[in-house]
Amino acid sequence: MISITDKKNCCGCGACASICPKQSISMVADSEGFFYPYVNKDTCIDCSLCEKVCNELHPMSQREPLRVLAAINKNEEIRLKSSSGGIFYILAEQTINEGGVVFGARFDENWQVVISYADTMKGVEAFMGSKYVQARIENAYKDVKQFLIEGRKVLFSGTPCQVAGLHQFLRKQYDNLLSVDFICHGTPSPKVWGMYLDEVTNGYKSVKSISFRNKINGWKHLHFSVEHNPTTKVVSFLSSAYQNQYMKAFLADLILRPSCFFCSAKSGSSHSDITIADFWGIWNVNPELYDDKGTSMLFINTDKGNQSLPSEEFVKYCDSDYSVALKYNKACAVSVTPNPKRKQFFAQLHSTESVIKLIDKILAPPFLYKCVRLIKSQINKMLKKENGGGKIIPCYTNPEILSITFRNKGTGWKSYSMKIIIKDKTQ
Repeated sequence: MISITDKKNCCGCGACASICPKQSISMVADSEGFFYPYVNKDTCIDCSLCEKVCNELHPMSQREPLRVLAAINKNEEIRLKSSSGGIFYILAEQTINEGGVVFGARFDENWQVVISYADTMKGVEAFMGSKYVQARIENAYKDVKQFLIEGRKVLFSGTPCQVAGLHQFLRKQYDNLLSVDFICHGTPSPKVWGMYLDEVTNGYKSVKSISFRNKINGWKHLHFSVEHNPTTKVVSFLSSAYQNQYMKAFLADLILRPSCFFCSAKSGSSHSDITIADFWGIWNVNPELYDDKGTSMLFINTDKGNQSLPSEEFVKYCDSDYSVALKYNKACAVSVTPNPKRKQFFAQLHSTESVIKLIDKILAPPFLYKCVRLIKSQINKMLKKENGGGKIIPCYTNPEILSITFRNKGTGWKSYSMKIIIKDKTQ
Protein backbone atom coordinates (compact mmCIF):
# COMPACT_ATOMS: atom_id res chain seq x y z
CA MET A 1 0.00 0.00 0.00
CA ILE A 2 1.35 3.37 -1.02
CA SER A 3 2.04 5.65 1.94
CA ILE A 4 3.35 9.21 1.77
CA THR A 5 5.41 10.00 4.86
CA ASP A 6 7.33 12.89 3.31
CA LYS A 7 5.72 15.02 0.60
CA LYS A 8 9.03 15.60 -1.14
CA ASN A 9 8.83 11.91 -2.13
CA CYS A 10 5.63 12.22 -4.18
CA CYS A 11 5.50 14.01 -7.53
CA GLY A 12 1.74 13.55 -7.93
CA CYS A 13 2.04 11.66 -11.24
CA GLY A 14 -0.96 9.49 -10.34
CA ALA A 15 0.50 6.18 -11.56
CA CYS A 16 -0.47 4.54 -8.26
CA ALA A 17 -4.10 5.65 -8.55
CA SER A 18 -4.25 4.61 -12.22
CA ILE A 19 -2.88 1.08 -11.63
CA CYS A 20 -5.07 0.21 -8.64
CA PRO A 21 -7.39 -2.67 -9.68
CA LYS A 22 -9.97 -1.75 -7.04
CA GLN A 23 -9.92 2.04 -7.58
CA SER A 24 -8.99 2.32 -3.93
CA ILE A 25 -6.65 5.26 -4.46
CA SER A 26 -7.85 8.82 -5.01
CA MET A 27 -5.73 11.88 -5.71
CA VAL A 28 -6.69 14.44 -3.07
CA ALA A 29 -5.50 18.04 -2.79
CA ASP A 30 -3.65 19.08 0.37
CA SER A 31 -3.68 22.52 2.03
CA GLU A 32 -1.15 23.82 -0.54
CA GLY A 33 -3.30 22.66 -3.45
CA PHE A 34 -1.12 19.74 -4.57
CA PHE A 35 -2.61 16.28 -5.17
CA TYR A 36 -1.45 13.23 -3.22
CA PRO A 37 -2.71 9.62 -3.17
CA TYR A 38 -5.28 8.75 -0.53
CA VAL A 39 -5.88 5.01 0.04
CA ASN A 40 -9.26 3.60 1.01
CA LYS A 41 -8.09 0.82 3.35
CA ASP A 42 -11.53 -0.81 3.34
CA THR A 43 -11.29 -1.73 -0.35
CA CYS A 44 -7.48 -2.09 -0.69
CA ILE A 45 -6.40 -5.72 -1.33
CA ASP A 46 -2.68 -5.14 -0.62
CA CYS A 47 -1.60 -6.18 -4.11
CA SER A 48 1.32 -3.69 -3.92
CA LEU A 49 0.91 -2.64 -7.55
CA CYS A 50 0.81 0.98 -6.43
CA GLU A 51 4.27 0.62 -4.89
CA LYS A 52 5.66 -1.24 -7.90
CA VAL A 53 4.79 1.58 -10.33
CA CYS A 54 5.96 4.43 -8.09
CA ASN A 55 8.85 6.25 -9.75
CA GLU A 56 9.88 7.76 -6.43
CA LEU A 57 10.36 4.27 -4.99
CA HIS A 58 11.85 2.84 -8.18
CA PRO A 59 13.46 5.66 -10.18
CA MET A 60 14.65 4.79 -13.67
CA SER A 61 18.27 5.15 -14.74
CA GLN A 62 19.76 8.46 -15.84
CA ARG A 63 21.06 8.82 -19.39
CA GLU A 64 22.44 11.38 -21.79
CA PRO A 65 20.70 12.05 -25.11
CA LEU A 66 21.87 10.40 -28.32
CA ARG A 67 21.70 13.75 -30.12
CA VAL A 68 21.09 17.39 -29.23
CA LEU A 69 19.56 19.65 -31.87
CA ALA A 70 18.43 23.23 -32.29
CA ALA A 71 15.23 23.38 -34.34
CA ILE A 72 12.58 25.76 -35.61
CA ASN A 73 9.29 25.09 -37.35
CA LYS A 74 9.44 26.72 -40.79
CA ASN A 75 5.76 27.63 -40.43
CA GLU A 76 6.12 31.00 -38.71
CA GLU A 77 2.43 31.25 -37.79
CA ILE A 78 2.61 27.98 -35.81
CA ARG A 79 5.92 28.97 -34.24
CA LEU A 80 4.51 32.25 -32.92
CA LYS A 81 1.59 30.37 -31.31
CA SER A 82 4.02 27.94 -29.66
CA SER A 83 6.17 28.41 -26.54
CA SER A 84 9.47 27.93 -28.35
CA GLY A 85 10.20 26.53 -31.82
CA GLY A 86 6.87 24.85 -32.62
CA ILE A 87 8.21 21.27 -32.90
CA PHE A 88 5.49 19.63 -30.81
CA TYR A 89 2.87 20.72 -33.35
CA ILE A 90 4.61 18.87 -36.20
CA LEU A 91 5.11 15.72 -34.11
CA ALA A 92 1.40 15.84 -33.26
CA GLU A 93 0.47 16.37 -36.91
CA GLN A 94 2.50 13.32 -37.95
CA THR A 95 0.70 11.22 -35.33
CA ILE A 96 -2.78 12.44 -36.32
CA ASN A 97 -2.09 11.87 -40.03
CA GLU A 98 -1.25 8.24 -39.22
CA GLY A 99 -4.56 7.76 -37.43
CA GLY A 100 -3.02 8.20 -34.01
CA VAL A 101 -3.92 9.98 -30.79
CA VAL A 102 -2.11 12.88 -29.10
CA PHE A 103 -2.05 13.49 -25.33
CA GLY A 104 -1.19 16.86 -23.85
CA ALA A 105 -2.04 19.47 -21.23
CA ARG A 106 -5.11 21.67 -21.74
CA PHE A 107 -7.25 23.98 -19.66
CA ASP A 108 -10.47 22.57 -18.25
CA GLU A 109 -13.75 24.47 -17.73
CA ASN A 110 -12.31 26.10 -14.57
CA TRP A 111 -9.02 27.06 -16.27
CA GLN A 112 -7.13 24.47 -14.28
CA VAL A 113 -4.87 22.08 -16.24
CA VAL A 114 -5.58 18.45 -17.09
CA ILE A 115 -3.93 15.85 -19.35
CA SER A 116 -6.33 14.97 -22.16
CA TYR A 117 -6.22 13.56 -25.69
CA ALA A 118 -7.20 14.57 -29.20
CA ASP A 119 -7.34 12.83 -32.56
CA THR A 120 -7.75 15.99 -34.67
CA MET A 121 -5.41 18.92 -35.16
CA LYS A 122 -8.19 21.23 -34.00
CA GLY A 123 -8.13 19.38 -30.69
CA VAL A 124 -4.32 19.47 -30.54
CA GLU A 125 -4.41 23.29 -30.58
CA ALA A 126 -5.57 23.20 -26.94
CA PHE A 127 -2.26 21.54 -26.00
CA MET A 128 -0.11 24.26 -27.54
CA GLY A 129 1.75 26.70 -25.28
CA SER A 130 3.26 26.28 -21.82
CA LYS A 131 0.95 25.95 -18.82
CA TYR A 132 2.71 26.72 -15.54
CA VAL A 133 0.33 24.77 -13.31
CA GLN A 134 0.52 21.11 -12.29
CA ALA A 135 -1.75 19.11 -14.58
CA ARG A 136 -4.09 16.38 -13.33
CA ILE A 137 -3.58 12.96 -14.95
CA GLU A 138 -7.09 11.62 -14.24
CA ASN A 139 -7.68 8.76 -16.75
CA ALA A 140 -4.89 9.65 -19.19
CA TYR A 141 -2.61 6.67 -18.42
CA LYS A 142 -5.51 4.21 -18.76
CA ASP A 143 -6.59 5.83 -22.03
CA VAL A 144 -3.03 5.64 -23.40
CA LYS A 145 -2.85 1.92 -22.63
CA GLN A 146 -6.22 1.24 -24.26
CA PHE A 147 -5.23 3.03 -27.48
CA LEU A 148 -1.89 1.19 -27.54
CA ILE A 149 -3.61 -2.18 -27.14
CA GLU A 150 -5.93 -1.25 -30.02
CA GLY A 151 -2.83 -0.74 -32.17
CA ARG A 152 -3.15 3.01 -32.62
CA LYS A 153 -0.11 5.27 -32.51
CA VAL A 154 0.06 7.43 -29.41
CA LEU A 155 2.04 10.61 -28.77
CA PHE A 156 2.12 11.35 -25.06
CA SER A 157 3.51 14.70 -23.89
CA GLY A 158 3.90 15.83 -20.30
CA THR A 159 6.35 16.78 -17.57
CA PRO A 160 9.29 14.40 -16.98
CA CYS A 161 7.63 12.98 -13.86
CA GLN A 162 4.38 12.37 -15.78
CA VAL A 163 6.23 10.61 -18.60
CA ALA A 164 8.14 8.53 -16.04
CA GLY A 165 4.81 7.74 -14.36
CA LEU A 166 3.37 6.59 -17.70
CA HIS A 167 6.29 4.24 -18.39
CA GLN A 168 6.04 2.82 -14.87
CA PHE A 169 2.28 2.34 -15.27
CA LEU A 170 2.59 0.54 -18.63
CA ARG A 171 5.29 -1.82 -17.30
CA LYS A 172 6.37 -2.74 -20.84
CA GLN A 173 7.58 -1.12 -24.06
CA TYR A 174 5.18 -0.33 -26.88
CA ASP A 175 6.46 0.27 -30.40
CA ASN A 176 3.46 2.47 -31.16
CA LEU A 177 4.13 4.89 -28.27
CA LEU A 178 6.19 8.07 -28.67
CA SER A 179 6.79 9.81 -25.35
CA VAL A 180 7.78 13.47 -25.27
CA ASP A 181 8.65 15.53 -22.21
CA PHE A 182 10.16 18.96 -21.67
CA ILE A 183 12.79 20.46 -19.43
CA CYS A 184 10.79 21.41 -16.36
CA HIS A 185 11.51 24.21 -13.89
CA GLY A 186 8.89 22.87 -11.50
CA THR A 187 5.12 22.60 -11.12
CA PRO A 188 3.20 25.40 -9.34
CA SER A 189 0.24 24.92 -7.04
CA PRO A 190 -3.20 24.68 -8.73
CA LYS A 191 -4.66 26.35 -5.63
CA VAL A 192 -2.41 29.42 -5.93
CA TRP A 193 -3.15 29.59 -9.66
CA GLY A 194 -6.92 29.45 -9.05
CA MET A 195 -6.77 32.18 -6.39
CA TYR A 196 -4.64 34.39 -8.62
CA LEU A 197 -6.84 33.97 -11.68
CA ASP A 198 -10.01 34.61 -9.70
CA GLU A 199 -8.51 37.81 -8.33
CA VAL A 200 -7.25 39.29 -11.61
CA THR A 201 -10.43 38.49 -13.54
CA ASN A 202 -12.95 38.97 -10.71
CA GLY A 203 -14.16 35.44 -11.37
CA TYR A 204 -12.50 33.07 -13.82
CA LYS A 205 -15.77 32.35 -15.68
CA SER A 206 -15.21 35.47 -17.80
CA VAL A 207 -11.87 34.18 -19.15
CA LYS A 208 -11.63 33.66 -22.92
CA SER A 209 -7.94 32.80 -23.34
CA ILE A 210 -4.71 32.56 -21.32
CA SER A 211 -1.11 32.64 -22.45
CA PHE A 212 1.72 32.17 -19.98
CA ARG A 213 4.24 33.02 -22.69
CA ASN A 214 2.80 35.58 -25.05
CA LYS A 215 5.33 36.49 -27.76
CA ILE A 216 3.92 39.94 -28.47
CA ASN A 217 7.31 41.46 -27.59
CA GLY A 218 9.38 38.51 -28.75
CA TRP A 219 10.42 35.11 -27.44
CA LYS A 220 13.04 36.38 -24.96
CA HIS A 221 10.78 39.04 -23.45
CA LEU A 222 8.00 36.80 -22.22
CA HIS A 223 4.60 38.18 -21.32
CA PHE A 224 1.69 36.71 -19.39
CA SER A 225 -1.72 37.51 -20.87
CA VAL A 226 -5.38 36.89 -20.02
CA GLU A 227 -8.27 37.80 -22.25
CA HIS A 228 -11.61 37.96 -20.50
CA ASN A 229 -15.08 39.41 -20.93
CA PRO A 230 -16.45 40.67 -17.59
CA THR A 231 -19.58 42.15 -19.17
CA THR A 232 -19.87 42.71 -22.89
CA LYS A 233 -16.44 44.20 -23.33
CA VAL A 234 -13.36 42.10 -24.02
CA VAL A 235 -10.46 43.07 -21.76
CA SER A 236 -6.88 42.04 -22.35
CA PHE A 237 -4.57 41.78 -19.38
CA LEU A 238 -0.91 41.76 -20.39
CA SER A 239 2.18 41.98 -18.20
CA SER A 240 5.86 41.08 -18.37
CA ALA A 241 6.58 37.62 -17.00
CA TYR A 242 9.16 39.23 -14.70
CA GLN A 243 6.64 41.77 -13.33
CA ASN A 244 3.53 39.59 -13.16
CA GLN A 245 3.00 38.40 -9.57
CA TYR A 246 2.10 34.81 -10.42
CA MET A 247 5.04 34.38 -12.78
CA LYS A 248 7.39 36.04 -10.29
CA ALA A 249 6.27 33.57 -7.62
CA PHE A 250 6.80 30.69 -10.05
CA LEU A 251 10.27 31.82 -11.15
CA ALA A 252 11.24 32.57 -7.54
CA ASP A 253 10.49 28.93 -6.62
CA LEU A 254 7.91 30.10 -4.10
CA ILE A 255 4.88 28.06 -5.19
CA LEU A 256 6.38 24.81 -6.48
CA ARG A 257 5.53 21.29 -5.36
CA PRO A 258 7.88 19.98 -2.60
CA SER A 259 9.08 17.10 -4.83
CA CYS A 260 10.29 19.59 -7.47
CA PHE A 261 13.21 20.45 -5.21
CA PHE A 262 14.25 16.78 -5.23
CA CYS A 263 13.15 15.75 -8.72
CA SER A 264 13.72 12.06 -9.53
CA ALA A 265 13.08 12.53 -13.26
CA LYS A 266 16.07 14.71 -14.17
CA SER A 267 18.97 13.85 -16.50
CA GLY A 268 16.97 11.71 -18.89
CA SER A 269 15.54 9.43 -16.20
CA SER A 270 11.98 9.96 -17.45
CA HIS A 271 12.99 7.67 -20.36
CA SER A 272 11.17 9.84 -22.88
CA ASP A 273 11.94 9.39 -26.56
CA ILE A 274 12.29 13.14 -27.16
CA THR A 275 12.78 16.06 -24.79
CA ILE A 276 11.75 19.55 -25.96
CA ALA A 277 12.91 22.82 -24.41
CA ASP A 278 13.70 26.43 -25.18
CA PHE A 279 17.18 26.79 -26.64
CA TRP A 280 18.27 29.65 -24.42
CA GLY A 281 21.62 30.97 -25.55
CA ILE A 282 21.02 30.09 -29.21
CA TRP A 283 21.96 33.68 -30.08
CA ASN A 284 25.47 32.85 -28.87
CA VAL A 285 25.67 29.27 -30.16
CA ASN A 286 24.05 29.63 -33.58
CA PRO A 287 22.77 33.13 -34.43
CA GLU A 288 21.37 31.76 -37.71
CA LEU A 289 18.57 30.05 -35.81
CA TYR A 290 17.75 33.06 -33.67
CA ASP A 291 15.13 35.62 -34.72
CA ASP A 292 13.44 36.14 -31.31
CA LYS A 293 10.42 34.13 -32.46
CA GLY A 294 11.33 30.92 -30.66
CA THR A 295 13.94 28.18 -31.06
CA SER A 296 13.57 24.66 -29.68
CA MET A 297 16.24 22.48 -28.13
CA LEU A 298 15.68 18.80 -28.83
CA PHE A 299 17.15 15.91 -26.88
CA ILE A 300 16.86 12.80 -29.03
CA ASN A 301 16.94 10.09 -26.37
CA THR A 302 16.10 6.90 -28.30
CA ASP A 303 16.28 5.43 -31.79
CA LYS A 304 12.49 5.72 -31.94
CA GLY A 305 12.78 9.43 -31.17
CA ASN A 306 15.39 9.83 -33.91
CA GLN A 307 13.20 8.03 -36.45
CA SER A 308 10.25 10.25 -35.48
CA LEU A 309 12.03 13.52 -36.26
CA PRO A 310 10.04 15.63 -38.73
CA SER A 311 11.45 16.07 -42.22
CA GLU A 312 13.80 18.96 -42.97
CA GLU A 313 11.08 20.08 -45.38
CA PHE A 314 9.20 21.38 -42.35
CA VAL A 315 11.95 21.96 -39.76
CA LYS A 316 15.31 23.71 -39.82
CA TYR A 317 17.87 21.83 -37.70
CA CYS A 318 21.33 22.46 -36.35
CA ASP A 319 23.44 19.97 -34.37
CA SER A 320 24.55 20.88 -30.86
CA ASP A 321 25.78 18.92 -27.84
CA TYR A 322 24.84 18.13 -24.25
CA SER A 323 27.48 20.38 -22.68
CA VAL A 324 25.89 23.37 -24.41
CA ALA A 325 22.48 22.29 -23.16
CA LEU A 326 23.74 22.08 -19.59
CA LYS A 327 25.37 25.50 -19.85
CA TYR A 328 22.22 27.32 -20.90
CA ASN A 329 19.51 25.13 -19.36
CA LYS A 330 20.71 23.65 -16.07
CA ALA A 331 17.17 22.54 -15.21
CA CYS A 332 17.63 19.47 -17.41
CA ALA A 333 19.93 18.00 -14.75
CA VAL A 334 19.58 20.10 -11.58
CA SER A 335 16.53 20.62 -9.34
CA VAL A 336 15.67 24.13 -8.23
CA THR A 337 16.25 25.32 -4.65
CA PRO A 338 13.21 26.11 -2.49
CA ASN A 339 12.59 29.76 -1.77
CA PRO A 340 13.45 30.38 1.93
CA LYS A 341 10.07 32.07 2.36
CA ARG A 342 8.04 29.24 0.82
CA LYS A 343 6.83 27.91 4.19
CA GLN A 344 5.86 31.41 5.29
CA PHE A 345 3.90 31.98 2.06
CA PHE A 346 1.80 28.83 2.31
CA ALA A 347 1.22 29.37 6.04
CA GLN A 348 -0.43 32.70 5.23
CA LEU A 349 -2.18 31.60 2.03
CA HIS A 350 -5.32 30.19 3.68
CA SER A 351 -6.08 33.45 5.47
CA THR A 352 -5.10 36.03 2.86
CA GLU A 353 -7.70 38.17 1.11
CA SER A 354 -5.37 38.85 -1.80
CA VAL A 355 -2.83 36.35 -3.12
CA ILE A 356 -1.36 39.15 -5.25
CA LYS A 357 -0.62 41.30 -2.20
CA LEU A 358 0.75 38.27 -0.36
CA ILE A 359 3.16 37.49 -3.21
CA ASP A 360 4.26 41.14 -3.32
CA LYS A 361 4.82 41.15 0.45
CA ILE A 362 6.72 37.86 0.54
CA LEU A 363 8.92 38.70 -2.44
CA ALA A 364 9.52 42.35 -1.50
CA PRO A 365 13.27 43.05 -1.38
CA PRO A 366 14.68 43.73 2.11
CA PHE A 367 15.24 47.33 3.19
CA LEU A 368 19.04 47.00 3.05
CA TYR A 369 18.81 45.78 -0.54
CA LYS A 370 16.68 48.79 -1.42
CA CYS A 371 19.27 51.10 0.17
CA VAL A 372 22.13 49.51 -1.76
CA ARG A 373 20.16 49.76 -4.99
CA LEU A 374 19.42 53.43 -4.27
CA ILE A 375 23.08 54.17 -3.54
CA LYS A 376 24.16 52.52 -6.78
CA SER A 377 21.58 54.51 -8.68
CA GLN A 378 22.79 57.79 -7.14
CA ILE A 379 26.42 56.96 -7.89
CA ASN A 380 25.53 56.24 -11.51
CA LYS A 381 23.71 59.57 -11.75
CA MET A 382 26.72 61.38 -10.34
CA LEU A 383 29.09 59.68 -12.74
CA LYS A 384 26.82 60.47 -15.67
CA LYS A 385 26.60 64.14 -14.64
CA GLU A 386 30.37 64.42 -14.22
CA ASN A 387 30.93 62.91 -17.65
CA GLY A 388 28.38 65.06 -19.42
CA GLY A 389 25.53 62.58 -19.40
CA GLY A 390 24.84 59.71 -21.80
CA LYS A 391 26.76 56.45 -21.56
CA ILE A 392 28.56 55.90 -18.27
CA ILE A 393 32.31 56.33 -18.63
CA PRO A 394 34.11 55.28 -15.43
CA CYS A 395 35.94 58.35 -14.18
CA TYR A 396 37.37 56.53 -11.16
CA THR A 397 39.75 53.67 -11.78
CA ASN A 398 39.83 52.61 -8.13
CA PRO A 399 36.89 54.24 -6.29
CA GLU A 400 36.39 54.29 -2.53
CA ILE A 401 33.21 55.55 -0.83
CA LEU A 402 34.30 57.85 1.99
CA SER A 403 30.90 58.82 3.35
CA ILE A 404 27.18 58.67 2.64
CA THR A 405 24.59 61.13 3.91
CA PHE A 406 20.97 60.25 3.20
CA ARG A 407 19.67 63.69 4.32
CA ASN A 408 22.22 66.30 3.38
CA LYS A 409 20.99 69.84 4.29
CA GLY A 410 23.25 71.60 1.83
CA THR A 411 20.19 73.04 0.11
CA GLY A 412 18.12 73.36 3.27
CA TRP A 413 16.09 71.18 5.64
CA LYS A 414 13.00 70.99 3.43
CA SER A 415 14.84 70.13 0.21
CA TYR A 416 17.39 67.66 1.54
CA SER A 417 19.37 65.43 -0.82
CA MET A 418 21.62 62.39 -0.69
CA LYS A 419 25.35 63.10 -0.61
CA ILE A 420 28.02 60.50 -1.47
CA ILE A 421 31.73 61.36 -1.26
CA ILE A 422 33.93 59.22 -3.48
CA LYS A 423 37.73 59.14 -3.66
CA ASP A 424 39.90 57.57 -6.33
CA LYS A 425 42.47 55.49 -4.40
CA THR A 426 44.84 55.51 -7.39
CA GLN A 427 45.36 59.27 -7.15
